[in-house]
Amino acid sequence: MIGLELVVVIGLAVLLGNAAGDRYRVAPPIVLLVLGALLGFVPALREVELPPEAVLLIFLPVLLYWESLTTSLRGIRRDLRGIVLMSTVLVIATAGAVAAVAHQLGLAWGPAWVLGAAVAPTDATAVGVLAKALPRRNVTLLRAESLINDGTALVVFGLAVGITVGEEHLTVPHVTGLFALSYVGGAAAGAVIAWLVIRARRVFGNPLLGNVVMILTPFTAYLLAELIHASGVLAAVSAGLIMSQAGPRMAGAEMRRQAEEAWSLATFVLNGSLFVLVGLQAQTAVRELHGDDLTNALIAVAAVSAVVVAARFAFNFTVPYLIRLLDRRPQQRLRRMNYRARVVTSIAGFRGAVSLAVALSVPTTLDSGAPFPDRDTIVFVTSGVIVTTLVVQGLLLPAVVRWARLPHDTSMDEERLLAETTATEEALKALPTLAADLDTDPAVTERMRQEYETHLLVVRAGDAETATASDEAAVLRHARHYTALRLALLAHKRATLLRLRDDHEIDDTVLRQVQRRLDLEEVRLSRRPAAE
Repeated sequence: MIGLELVVVIGLAVLLGNAAGDRYRVAPPIVLLVLGALLGFVPALREVELPPEAVLLIFLPVLLYWESLTTSLRGIRRDLRGIVLMSTVLVIATAGAVAAVAHQLGLAWGPAWVLGAAVAPTDATAVGVLAKALPRRNVTLLRAESLINDGTALVVFGLAVGITVGEEHLTVPHVTGLFALSYVGGAAAGAVIAWLVIRARRVFGNPLLGNVVMILTPFTAYLLAELIHASGVLAAVSAGLIMSQAGPRMAGAEMRRQAEEAWSLATFVLNGSLFVLVGLQAQTAVRELHGDDLTNALIAVAAVSAVVVAARFAFNFTVPYLIRLLDRRPQQRLRRMNYRARVVTSIAGFRGAVSLAVALSVPTTLDSGAPFPDRDTIVFVTSGVIVTTLVVQGLLLPAVVRWARLPHDTSMDEERLLAETTATEEALKALPTLAADLDTDPAVTERMRQEYETHLLVVRAGDAETATASDEAAVLRHARHYTALRLALLAHKRATLLRLRDDHEIDDTVLRQVQRRLDLEEVRLSRRPAAE
């Protein structure tokens, strides 16, 4: 029964935590972490553990796949060099710095490197939730970095654990081979699965079956990569990036609507649940240590948290200047960020559930049968670093963003205006030809022309360069009145449907069918942004 109780408790925590975060303007992950820690005081929940397989094999493929589907591939290409450096060099440097500090605090080199590998990568889910106030380029950099750096961290983690338990040997060719297999094999596995999915989506035209294929994509990519001992993380990410380019050409409108709504809800619940479970696990980790061990572990949490932040600052304020010295091309100058933007990027390096899953994956024993040294300390310190970065940096980030005075990012609005304007203009140009090909009634053609011209006027009214103030006010007022009237009529139609159902004149099934069409029209008129 504890499983069912846990589902209900976590669901309520996600609901209340997000509501409280919105109400008091605190990042929801921070509230969810606190709620998870408080739940740890409930006796029935004290034995709950977060299996690392649940994160690595269930949560992680879904979340990373959705993040990669909704990340700009164009933005990744533009800043690919910086993303690769932060996903490899920065991760390895951070792991090494943490290992050195942990060794000074009493851990042997093997466990110290295990701890470094666990806390080195930033978390894609935490970045996506906490960095929404940043300009698009900053968010793309952070998300792309956090999507890729898990592969590096897992290779370092595997080496550190293998050497500690006596299964691995450390040589340059061996390490190089592991990294090559991780990256190349993971990307290839994702590409193969994406190719198969593209073929499958053409066969399964039914929206439900097509979305079942989509659900299987990240798990299949992850599985194939794991079978060849490559990075499942990179496989899910590469499959998602490929599908983000191929998907819009294959899927129909109904399939896309189902997928976006279902995945946005699923990832929202999974994200929230992970933060609650991290808080719960952090509270559990506290109970595993006592006396001097707990005091030393708390010192280690503070020291390691400072190191991961300092390493990120050091990287962001040295490597970019080195690149400027070596690369003087004009296009390189266009990619430059000022020091304020780099401070924001440094503060936004959150750790999350992936780090905890890595720490929990540490084996309990060595090959000799002896306990794995300092395993409880590794789990505790990792949990503490996650909580510290999410809470401290999450609370600090809004103030840092205000201090940075980053320029308002209007590029997305400008591109949206370009897309809507160009698409409507070209549709109007094609209207006579299409109407002739379809032998459309002239009255219908004229009505369609008027609707598209009105839509074009509304779109252009938001562009100060193409509309005067009076024209803009008149067009937008007309559009608001039209929308308000259509929404009022839809509400009246919906009330009529409910009355007919309540009077037993129509069936519930008929109500749902008609109401679905009304809902789609209401969403279109309301112009609500799509979930990401």
